[in-house]
Amino acid sequence: GSAALARHVLPAMPVSRGRPIFKRRGLLAPRPTLLPFAYRSFSKVSDAISARTQAAKEELAILAQAFQRYDGDGSGALDAQELQKALQDLDLPAGDVEVSELFSKLDVNKDGTVELTEWLDNMPAGTKLRVLQKADEAGRTIRFEIPDVKIMYTHTDEAPMLATYSLLPVLRAYCRFAGVKIMKKDISLSARILANFPDYVTPAQRVEDDLTELGSLAKHPAANIIKLPNISASVPQLLSAIKELQAKGFSVPDFPADPQSEQETEIRGRYAKVLGSAVNPVLREGNSDRRVARPVKEYAMKHPHRNHEWTAESKSCVASMEEGDFFASEQSCIMEEVSSVRIELVSTGKTTVLKAKTPLLSGEVIDGSVMRVAKLREFYEKEMNSTEPGTLFSLHLKATMMKVSDPVLFGHCVEVFYKDAFEKHAALFQELGVNPNNGVGDVYVKIKGHPKEAEVEKDLMACYEKRPPLAYVDSRRGITNLHVPSDVIVDASMAAAVRDAGRMWTKEDTLCDAKFVIPDRCYSGIYDVVIKDCQANGKLDAAKIGATSNVGLMAAKAEEYGSHDKTFVVPEDGKVQVVQRDGGKVLMSHEVSKGDVWRMCQTKDGPIQDWVKLAVVRARATDTPAIFWLSEERAHDRSMISKVNTYLKRHDTEGLDIRILSPEEAMKFTLERARKGLDTITVTGNVLRDYLTDLFPILELGTSAKMLSVVPLLAGGGMFETGAGGSAPKHVQQFMQEGHLRWDSLGEFMAMTVSLEDVALKTNNPDAKVMADTLSTAVGQVLDGGKSPQRKVMQLDNRGSHFYLALFWAEALAKQSSSAMLQERFKPVATQLRSSEAKILGELIAAEGKPQDIGGYYFPDPFLTSQAMRPSPTFNSIIDAVLAASDF
Repeated sequence: GSAALARHVLPAMPVSRGRPIFKRRGLLAPRPTLLPFAYRSFSKVSDAISARTQAAKEELAILAQAFQRYDGDGSGALDAQELQKALQDLDLPAGDVEVSELFSKLDVNKDGTVELTEWLDNMPAGTKLRVLQKADEAGRTIRFEIPDVKIMYTHTDEAPMLATYSLLPVLRAYCRFAGVKIMKKDISLSARILANFPDYVTPAQRVEDDLTELGSLAKHPAANIIKLPNISASVPQLLSAIKELQAKGFSVPDFPADPQSEQETEIRGRYAKVLGSAVNPVLREGNSDRRVARPVKEYAMKHPHRNHEWTAESKSCVASMEEGDFFASEQSCIMEEVSSVRIELVSTGKTTVLKAKTPLLSGEVIDGSVMRVAKLREFYEKEMNSTEPGTLFSLHLKATMMKVSDPVLFGHCVEVFYKDAFEKHAALFQELGVNPNNGVGDVYVKIKGHPKEAEVEKDLMACYEKRPPLAYVDSRRGITNLHVPSDVIVDASMAAAVRDAGRMWTKEDTLCDAKFVIPDRCYSGIYDVVIKDCQANGKLDAAKIGATSNVGLMAAKAEEYGSHDKTFVVPEDGKVQVVQRDGGKVLMSHEVSKGDVWRMCQTKDGPIQDWVKLAVVRARATDTPAIFWLSEERAHDRSMISKVNTYLKRHDTEGLDIRILSPEEAMKFTLERARKGLDTITVTGNVLRDYLTDLFPILELGTSAKMLSVVPLLAGGGMFETGAGGSAPKHVQQFMQEGHLRWDSLGEFMAMTVSLEDVALKTNNPDAKVMADTLSTAVGQVLDGGKSPQRKVMQLDNRGSHFYLALFWAEALAKQSSSAMLQERFKPVATQLRSSEAKILGELIAAEGKPQDIGGYYFPDPFLTSQAMRPSPTFNSIIDAVLAASDF
């Protein structure tokens, strides 16, 4: 494709085997003896050729990124429907005739699809020009002025879902006066299940596949998505959601843990689209810019939360494998041209294709690695036996996001810890279908009511006498961190442990030093550095530490978080190979044993370029050091370092402090600056983005939900995430028991502010800008006035904070002078809210202190939930009247 593109751009250069030849007055002649002037002339020609070559490469990159954007299903080829969407996006004629004609020109090999090479080599000049016009000099699609941009507000799960019932009516009512429409899109776990099984439910029960719709929108410049935290479902969570839906009359099928038929295999394949982090890879079509807003940081420093004091006697530590992990075995290569590969297992006498085709773009980085389970089990046994007295054994993985590999790693730990019970009852557990990957809790579920229930439970309890004490998730209910794989998620759990002075909870519900077991070394070293730093220097003081922001590479399912469809539990001994389909060249190869976990990751070149550019932009905008967290000791990182060094040269970095450090050295650098009150930009891959945007916000702010996360989508749209704090199931438990929701919607407030700014820019809507500016003022008043949710019942909760946001926002709109219409509209609203303040607060408090029935957990009743989250008739009447007056 590159060569073909060059043929279209560069004039043909004659070549001779002998002396160089050149063109003079239309004739070819031997090159004369070169004089100084001729040297200079040749240098100019050479420079011109270099410049044209570079321009051709940049043009190629833009066209390739456009292809990737329009390839909606990621198949590596465009069909007619995708080509039609491309023409529509380019504002070109997109009728059936035009699509058919263009498709015929592009599909040279007549296989019914348009592959990247065909797209690059055969695109008509006018279409190519239109693509290039929509991009800036660095290959990033520019923002377009679009007449009708709607804000897509996601309906998710647990605490954010509850808060949506209270907050969204306010946002809709206010924003309609500015001509801004807010659409609710349901991407909750229950909605994702129902959307994947329309043929199993009645027509009245069917739901739209909002996630797929948003995924398509994310590849269009009109995208404006507010993404709230959602459940990344583990198998136990999925089973609970299925059970609840079935109890409500939805005939969705059972989840087949061990498919025995073609139908069960097909059902499990559908559920695979729901498991784990099914949402983020679909929506994150851009890289991440996550930081704390200045007013939020200033408030946190004035009113610091509590980070626990560390002691010199702390025995907490991090334990990781020394051999046999993904880090040790990783291989990496950079694709020189567009191609595709297959993944195969070569064993005695046969070759099994594990994945037939994975399309790859030019410049794409691919990595392969294997976790050797024999070494993993040896590691677990060693660490259990060597855990010091007075120290908890605490396993930390990410079984939600890494939904194929990490449940397996978790299951091996369960089997090793409860080895005696699993060996004694092996036949019974097999008969019952016990799956250790679902945690020891699966044993209790499957054995319930069985004649041997008491015996099995006794044998499980006996294991605790031989093993080190475990960290507990819920001491009152006896839930350890080996009960359910989704209960202890490394990014959130390690951040909380550092906040709590390197401690986890005991069986007695007290904090205790812990051995943090993180098997793979790729990222575990950062936590080792943090713990040792705190042991040496004490806690990080939230009143003094600087702000640590993140620029994260996450577009196009980058790195490990896109590896699910290329991760395999090896079925038999042999060799796993990654082979180019055209030519048969073996790119990577690993000797493997049965049960090993092998995976391949991809990182596309376009997102890498965008990531580097975003880092430079943020460093320039803030005059803050930007540190790339990459290690020469890791194969993948070596590939990335070569690209970072190349792409940094394309930007003006004069006067900027941009460095490449190993994750461990980068962590030391960042902590040193933080303790001095200095800010740092961490520039990381996808996994470290996740880890650091929990760790530092929890230490600085007490929660990661208060972070501002802007995702500039590669297609020109925007996604605005409301924090990295998860969906807070404990907040839901408190609400159900006491009627008090302590979820803080600050993340939603800030996301709405930047979302409105984006709408104002794209639609040239000055009223939307006024709404954004006044909302920002109101958010500041909520913080400064102490109107955020409190932790205890009978105090201000989430609903009360929404009232104060509405009050302060209306008052700010009534005071501003940029829009006379908005000022006039909101004067009576502000007056009524202010005069009704005491009455509304009384109605909100009166709803607390009693259990709440919302008709379900994963699929609550909308009517009951709305009543529970909107308990103030006075507040409701004002907001509903505002909505009615806006002609909604």
